[in-house]
Amino acid sequence: MIDEKRKQEAKNNFARYLQEGLLKKETNGLAQSKYLENADLSLRTAQELMQSPLKPYLWVIVVSYYAMFYLTNAVLLHYSYKTQDKIAHKVTSDALIALVLDKLKKELLEDYEDMQQDALEIANAKAEDLVESYGLELGKRSRFQYNMLEQTKEAKAQTSLKRASAFVFELKKLLKN
Repeated sequence: MIDEKRKQEAKNNFARYLQEGLLKKETNGLAQSKYLENADLSLRTAQELMQSPLKPYLWVIVVSYYAMFYLTNAVLLHYSYKTQDKIAHKVTSDALIALVLDKLKKELLEDYEDMQQDALEIANAKAEDLVESYGLELGKRSRFQYNMLEQTKEAKAQTSLKRASAFVFELKKLLKN
C-alpha cells in the first residue's frame, strides 16, 4: 500500500515539476502512440527473454519495468501531461501516484461493480435453472416409469444425475447460512 505521506509527497512534487518544467501540460498523439508501441514491445521482449536458455533475469526485470514506464507515460499523455528528459523516471513515478492513482481506483471500482452485477444476474439465472430442473425431472420421472425405450432411458438418466448433482450441491449451501 502507498501510505498517505508518499501520496502527499507525490502531489507536492507533481506541482513542483509543473512549475520547474519537468512536467508539461501537453498533448502529443505521436508520442503517446510511440509509448504504447514501446510498452507492448517491452512486454513481448520480457516474455521472450523469460523463455531464453540464458536465463537473463536481470534483463527480464529491466525490460518489464520499461513496459510499465512507457505505458504510464502514454497514460500521462492521455491526461495531457508530458514528462521531460530530466529525472523522467522519478517524475513519472510521482505523476502516476498524484494524477493516475485515483482515476485507476475509480475505474477498478466501476469494473468491480459491473462484475458484481454480472455475478448477480448469473446467480439469478442459475437459481431459476436449478429450480426449473426440479419440475423437468418430475415430468421425466413420470414418463420414464411408464413408457420409454432403454437407450433413451440411459441418456435421460445421465442428464438427471447431472441436474441432481448440481441441484444438491447448490442447495446444500443454503443449509450453511
